[in-house]
Amino acid sequence: MKAAMQSVMPNACPCGAAKYADCCGRFIAGGMLPATAEQLMRSRYSAYALGNEAYLRATWHAGTCPPDAIVQDDAAKWLGLEVKKHQQQGDAATVEFVARYKVDGRAHRLHEVSRFVREDGQWLYVDGTFPEKSK
Repeated sequence: MKAAMQSVMPNACPCGAAKYADCCGRFIAGGMLPATAEQLMRSRYSAYALGNEAYLRATWHAGTCPPDAIVQDDAAKWLGLEVKKHQQQGDAATVEFVARYKVDGRAHRLHEVSRFVREDGQWLYVDGTFPEKSK
């Protein structure tokens, strides 16, 4: 178990919404499916923070999931998540978010609009676009 998991699991969820066990932990452990694309996106953020490649693969649409490693940078320290917008129409949804992280002491932001689909009752990540920075 990674040190990051040990310090996070019993208390705060990496996504920042609640206690880990009551939030993303119930999805990552495999006991429940996220009811919304936003819940899936939050749990995927937590899986990145915890280095859980198996969960990321299980929640990525088979048509777009990369064959190579998903979690590539063990040096990344995930710092926080801000969900900006969640829109759903039937079995399709988008979630816009900003994730903050550090690599080698340098801060970074990932601003993404992610697309999700629901197949057989399960939300899956399809892909994302990266909005241009405001000037």
